[in-house]
Amino acid sequence: MNDKSAEKTRNAGRDKPWMFRTYAGHSTAEASNRLYRSNLAKGQTGLSIAFDLPTQTGYDSDHILSRGEVGKVGVPVSHLGDMRALFDGIPLAEMNTSMTINATAVWLMALYIAAAEEQGAPRVKLQGTTQNDIIKEYLSRGSYVFPPKQSLRLTQDLILFTTKECPKFNPMNVCSYHLQEAGATPAQELAYALATAVAILDGVKAAGLSEADFGQVVGRISFFVNAGMRFVTELSKMRAFTELWEEITRDRYGVKDEKLRRFRYGVQVNSLGLTEQQPENNVYRILIEMLAVVLSKNARARAVQLPAWNEALGLPRPFDQQWSLRMQQIMAYETDLLEYGDIFDGNPEIARKVAELKEEAKAELKKIDALGGAAAAVEIGYMKSKLVESNTARLEAIEAGEQTVVGVNKFTSTEPSPLATGEDSIMVVPEGVEAEQIARLNAWREARDNKAAQAAIDELVRAAKEGRNMVEPSIAAAKAGVTTGEWGNVLRGVFGEYRAPTGVSSTARQVGGQLDVVRGEVERVSQKIGKRAKFLVGKPGLDGHSNGAEQIAVRARDAGFDVIYAGIRSTPAELVETAKKEGAHCIGLSILSGSHVTLAHEVMRLMKEEGVSAPLVVGGIIPPADEKLLLESGVAAVYTPKNYDLNVIMTDLAHIIEKTVA
Repeated sequence: MNDKSAEKTRNAGRDKPWMFRTYAGHSTAEASNRLYRSNLAKGQTGLSIAFDLPTQTGYDSDHILSRGEVGKVGVPVSHLGDMRALFDGIPLAEMNTSMTINATAVWLMALYIAAAEEQGAPRVKLQGTTQNDIIKEYLSRGSYVFPPKQSLRLTQDLILFTTKECPKFNPMNVCSYHLQEAGATPAQELAYALATAVAILDGVKAAGLSEADFGQVVGRISFFVNAGMRFVTELSKMRAFTELWEEITRDRYGVKDEKLRRFRYGVQVNSLGLTEQQPENNVYRILIEMLAVVLSKNARARAVQLPAWNEALGLPRPFDQQWSLRMQQIMAYETDLLEYGDIFDGNPEIARKVAELKEEAKAELKKIDALGGAAAAVEIGYMKSKLVESNTARLEAIEAGEQTVVGVNKFTSTEPSPLATGEDSIMVVPEGVEAEQIARLNAWREARDNKAAQAAIDELVRAAKEGRNMVEPSIAAAKAGVTTGEWGNVLRGVFGEYRAPTGVSSTARQVGGQLDVVRGEVERVSQKIGKRAKFLVGKPGLDGHSNGAEQIAVRARDAGFDVIYAGIRSTPAELVETAKKEGAHCIGLSILSGSHVTLAHEVMRLMKEEGVSAPLVVGGIIPPADEKLLLESGVAAVYTPKNYDLNVIMTDLAHIIEKTVA
């Protein structure tokens, strides 16, 4: 047999590779479209759309809370014109599109359908996934808008609509990815994700679907998971996921068709573990994490998207995304992985670990069920507080050196990385993007038929109040030129807004050692100023990633500060007003969306106007050039992921306050 015949024989028995994706979107719809078309030309087989924070939370680009956030962590989509430009030249009847969208999932799906129909693509041909998992937004990512009950209604509306109208589209992607980012242990990730799926399916089943239709709903539920560095544990977690889902769908819901009970998931490997220090090491981390979700055939991901090696530094460039794509392609096409069955079946160590994780997850599921289910556990703050506790334990283990992170708390001597130097080492959203987007938005409003838009808005109000399915009225509104902010305002008016529990306990943890030294410093400074040192932790703008802010608030309280933390989504004016009213001795801003310069400058301007003289510190993913700019403009200190030792930060804060009041 010659080489070509041998290769043909091998390929005949190979499994199909998973779908290759990169999570992408930035600046404008036009710029994102160019990126998508470039990535598809390089061999990417599906799209994964990142939307900016105003789009995710139902605001137009010109809203006060959108300032500094437009186009930063994703693409702004304010109306049908933006969605049209986003997919220009990309045939939606043939594309598989994943949209990371939750609170406004109904609206973005409506825009997607409207754009597809303009292309002549019928609804029944559309393929892809809307994340549409609102419960994890309350727990980790923070891009929620409405109260849990009303949000779950919107989730259910989209599920019921797509079952009939878009049968190839996955209407919900239960997302445990962000739970791990928020500190979830593997058992918590299993339990909280499955509890979310149960809450959704219980609601859909209560809607009175036929057995056949309900089975189709179960078959279209997918999951989006995280894979971390503990390879054996993560691989076992995925096998546990498949077995638990099989048991739930068979025993709880009585789904008879084995195909409809299959656990179908996509994955992005863990961005939380990517380090700012020695960032080149992240390439190895990403590869090892990917192995956990592709090696075991019986628990293999259906789609994989990998972060870029430099995401702890800022926005990755097209080259960085290409590097991650090539990693997948080499695994799928150059190795013999897809030629074999499951290489872990019968392994006693894997079987033992799977059984252990399942037992822990079932115990946690039982607790959540006793509380009334996932939605109730969200409202009373149970799951959020458990995640904050787990994340605190993780960080303390890194600080103490009990959990090694190479280049961070061990093996820290290093050569400078040529990959992370130079002006173009990360992508920067161009100045003027926000103003240009607002100008296009204003032009869109002026050019549309405002009577038709108002009629569509009125119909949205009626549908929301009457309890009707919101998808079809939303599609009509999209075609009439209604904007993202107008759709969001309608539902805010009918459903109200919601602030989820922060999970930050008011009781200090009893931690000795180095923390006792920090407490001594905080106490000394407090006595010097004649009152307990007061620290305001603020999340300005729309960035809902609150994990860092929560850990700072917890540690500051443990260290003896009087801490003010109200959670996410404050305007700069609200934070300055709170600082003035409460007499804060220091203000800390946590910003991970890339809008740190704009928002910090606005806070400083308002502090000057209001006569607030407290020092300002800023934390987030902040490039060195921006760090320098912030310090030169008057920020007292800047903290980035390299500053992992929270006790050092607390000591810094005490000394910063002391210098200010001296």
